[in-house]
Formats: sequence, C-alpha cells, structure tokens
Amino acid sequence: MAQFFQIHPDNPQARLVRQAADIVASGGVIVFPTDSAYAIGCRVGEKLALERIRALRQLDKQHNFTLMCRDLSELASYAKVDNQMFRLLKAHSPGPYTFIMPATAEVPRRLVHPKRKTIGLRVPDNAIVQALIEELGEPLMSCSLIMPGESQPLTDPYEIRDLLEHQVELIVDGGFCGLEATTVVDLTGDEPELIRQGCGPIDEIIS
Repeated sequence: MAQFFQIHPDNPQARLVRQAADIVASGGVIVFPTDSAYAIGCRVGEKLALERIRALRQLDKQHNFTLMCRDLSELASYAKVDNQMFRLLKAHSPGPYTFIMPATAEVPRRLVHPKRKTIGLRVPDNAIVQALIEELGEPLMSCSLIMPGESQPLTDPYEIRDLLEHQVELIVDGGFCGLEATTVVDLTGDEPELIRQGCGPIDEIIS
C-alpha cells in the first residue's frame, strides 16, 4: 500500500520531503508533481525500480528517461553541453522542457538510449520536486505519468492513488497539475528538433 503525502505546493513541509527522499533512497518508486504534469520516478541507478516503472508504463528499451536536476551546473555533469546548448538551456530552465542530449559516462547505461547514447534532462520549476532533489543530493530519474493506451498524463492525485496505490511506494499530492507533459526538444543535431509538443512554448527554441 502506497503512502500518500499531502505536500504544500509553494512551501513544502521539510519533514515530509525528508521522508519522501528516504523512500527514494531506499529504492522506492514514487509519483510526484512537476511544473507540467505528474511524473513517476526513482533513484538513479536503481535497476529494480526502473524495471518496475518500465512495466507499469509498458515502455520499450528505446524510451529516453529523464534526469531531473537541481540546476544547470548539475545537469552539465550528465550531458555533454556546448556553448550553444548552454545558452538555450539557460534561457528555458527551470521550466516545462525536457532536452535530449548526449549522455556523459556519469549516466548509468540502463538509462541511456541504447543506440544513440542520449539522455533526457530537465530542471523543473516546481517547489516540491526541487526540495526533493535538494534533499536527495542527486538527480531524480523520471518519466511522465502517462498510462498505457493514454495520450495525456494523470493529473488528479486521488485518481492516481486509486489506480496505483499497490504499485508504488509513495504518491505525493501536490494539488492538481497541468494536463500536458513537458515539451521535448532534441539537441543532438545541428539544430534543435521538436520531439513532443507539450506545455512549454517552442517558438523561441525552433525558428
């Protein structure tokens, strides 16, 4: 049975954030709010938790998972970033964007796209997940909470609890999130390429 924490979206309670971080650190799978939609995640490198997320969402080996980072300096530890990339990232982070970038050796192999050696990275603009990442002291591995056969992510924490309370260790209720996942932009080519249009405007990124 999943624990259910109601955490204030603007002033996260430190005690609950610590408990959530402990659950992640011990290998748990959690559902949490972001600045776009609800996401599901676990600690980086937790193979069993990762496989549980793959099974729950019915994801194949080609799926790019996302590392949620505290800031751009942390992001640069996990992706190869040139000056052009950095300027673009700085202009749109934190925010509802996931950037596909070449992964560094710091990223566990099982998180990297098997052929392209890429990883999704983002800095979320959400107080709860920022506090959680800060408490963990490392990025959070995640993907949008879009269930098999659905095109939109789950948004109601009570509906999420009814559906997933026996499949995850923790559901964080941070209120209702948006109806769209992040905008996904591939930065591995000569020009930024839109992979998925989400809630982040794309006009300033792709001309």
